[in-house]
Order: sequence, then structure tokens, then C-alpha cells
Amino acid sequence: MANDHPVVVENFETETRFSGSELLTSHDIRSGISTLIGTTDDPWGLIAAYDTNPQTFTEEDVTFVQSVATILADAIERNQYQNDLEQLVADLEESNERLEQFAYAASHDLQEPLRMVSSYLQLIERRYGDELDEDGEEFLEFAVDGADRMRSMIDGLLQYSRVETQGSEFEPVDLENVLDDVREDLRMKIEESDAKITAESLPRVTGDEEQLRQVFQNLLSNAIKYSGEGPPKVHISAGRNGTDWTVSVSDNGIGIDPKDQDRIFEVFEGLHAADDYTGTGIGLAVCERIIERHGGEIWVESEPGEGSTFSVTLPAVTDRFEEYAVE
Repeated sequence: MANDHPVVVENFETETRFSGSELLTSHDIRSGISTLIGTTDDPWGLIAAYDTNPQTFTEEDVTFVQSVATILADAIERNQYQNDLEQLVADLEESNERLEQFAYAASHDLQEPLRMVSSYLQLIERRYGDELDEDGEEFLEFAVDGADRMRSMIDGLLQYSRVETQGSEFEPVDLENVLDDVREDLRMKIEESDAKITAESLPRVTGDEEQLRQVFQNLLSNAIKYSGEGPPKVHISAGRNGTDWTVSVSDNGIGIDPKDQDRIFEVFEGLHAADDYTGTGIGLAVCERIIERHGGEIWVESEPGEGSTFSVTLPAVTDRFEEYAVE
């Protein structure tokens, strides 16, 4: 075990380098080659090839035994690495599940005291609103606005925590229909902002239709919200990339500084003051979670003042789903 090279013994009966050879010679072993499996710092064991006759071993014999030891060490290490990796994945999944449960429980339990705060604020406004001076009215307005924003954040956190647990099974989804539904849902916002939304032909993908509607509603809503001074212009395009589709939503809005483009997908990470733009800062985090559940990616390409393009990858409809749809 202390040797970092193969040990060759041509005759154990005359061997003087080692003690304890009686166990081998009592079993009629007279010669052999042994070598370490692994390294001297982290050995897995030994492998030996013996002969019942004294033997002169060639360099090829030694190389062969050494090669077998190397193959065994690699196989053991790969198996150990795979076991460690599987355990790590299992631990991460368990930790993620616990975090989801905590987020759900915390946000759910916060709803009742927040509802009480909102109720009493409304009661104060109704009963004593006429008696408040200008400062009092402003303070009350801040409190009501804070409670409303907290309610929106709790709702967003609940939505975020339910992406994995409340999602539907994947099925073929026609993104043309999804876009039509989203445009209808945002019809008032589109008309009020005089937004112009254009789209290329959109594909069928494999996914959760309700969750994909959430993604595209959030992206279109953001494109309208952050349009700047002029009327919003939004264009949706799609391109095939192997087994996936890349769908992009481009706008002519205020853009995003490159140093902030990763941060916008984090929970509660809004880039703008609440007075400038309303929102909880959780919408894009939910989008990222949904797209990751679909095995895809989401990213943004943007420059300040030059608009933004948000892109997502989604799996194309498989042959199995196509056959099912035909049937």
C-alpha cells in the first residue's frame, strides 16, 4: 500500500523484501504482480495477479496489471462521484422543497394580519377622514399605499412558491392562442397607452399553457409599462434552434443597463423607485422560475434608451405529442 508503483515478485520463497509471504506460499503462490488501485494518498485497494510457479514477468505483464488497476480506479471514482452528485441533487431538491413550503406558509400566514391592517386603515379613512389635516391625509395615504404594495408582494410570493407545486402537466401549447389571450387580458392597457403590438407566426411548444400565459403577459405588460415617453412598440418573434424554440419580445422602451440585467430576475429586485413605476419586483423572477421548469432559459439584451429584447427558450412539440394531437 505504501508503494506508488507496481510490485513484482518472481519467487516468494526467495523473496527478502517482504514479510508475511507464508499466507501466499501456503496456497501454492510462487510469484505475482500487485499494484495500488487509486493513489497512495487516497487508495481504494490493491489488485494482484499471481502464478503458482516462479515467473519472470515482462514489462507488458506489469503494464497490463497497472492498466486494469487504472480502469478500476476510474470506475470506482466515477461511481463515487455519481453517488455524491445524486446525493447533492437530492439534498438540493429537499432544501428547495422546504424553502417553497416556508415561502408559501409565510406568505399565506401574512395575509390575515395584513387584511386586518387594511381594514382598520379603511375604517380610519371613513370615520375620521374629514378630521385629518393635510399631513394626516398624506400619512394615511402612505399607509394605505404601503399595505396595498405589501398585499401585491405577498400575492407574488405565493405565486412564486407555487410554480413547481401548482403547475399543470405539459401538453402541446399553441403560442398564437396564448398571445391572443394575453392581448385580450391587456386590452385596456394597450388602448390607454396606444401601444402597437406586432407578431410573427408563433410555434406550438410543449408546456403548461397557464404558466406560459403568465410569462407572456408579464413580458408584454413590462414592455408597455417601461416604454418611456412615446407610444409603446412591441414585436414578438420566434426561431427554431434544434429541439427548442426561441421566442423574443422586443420593445422600444427605456432599456436596461447591462450591469443590472442579471439582477432583474431576482425576487423583489425592481430597478426603479415605486413612485416612478408600480410593481413588486417579482414578475420576472416568476417568469424565470416558469421557464426553468420548462427546461429553458430566459435572458435580456438591452441598452439604456435603446429598448429591450427578452428571449425565452421552450421545447418544441415532440412526435409523441403530435401523434396524440392528431388522434
